[in-house]
Amino acid sequence: MKSRDKRTGRHLGGRCARSKKTGFTLLEVLVATVIMGIAVAGLIAGLSQSVKNASRLNDYDRSAMLARTKMNDLLLDATLPLQGQTSGDFTLADSGGVPSGWHADIKPFDVPPNAGPGAVVLQRIGLDVWWQPPTGTRRTLSLESYRQARIPQSQ
Repeated sequence: MKSRDKRTGRHLGGRCARSKKTGFTLLEVLVATVIMGIAVAGLIAGLSQSVKNASRLNDYDRSAMLARTKMNDLLLDATLPLQGQTSGDFTLADSGGVPSGWHADIKPFDVPPNAGPGAVVLQRIGLDVWWQPPTGTRRTLSLESYRQARIPQSQ
């Protein structure tokens, strides 16, 4: 009795019909493993970069909070000179353990003509907040604000 191919109906010439493949060849398994390895490596690299970005954003957010707080302190400080510079460092507790500090440049912005002692003028306060992350270069965040100030009496 001759075997017939079930799909084509042709005789197989006395040979036994091969059973259908059930499973994967070694080559298919190796290719799938390589593809999964590449995908997992890409995901891990992406997660690593995300963690670095989150840390960097945390530093910027902390510095922005420190800058806003210091700017508010400077705007409310009645002892600031009409023109000059001042600077300082933030405590490690305030800055999250990252060395950081600030520098303020204070100067009159708009002085009316013939303004004398006691006249109210617009004063510009420029504030630069810096921090040095453990890895990377020193970074700076700049703020600028204005307030009313009186021209001091001559002594």
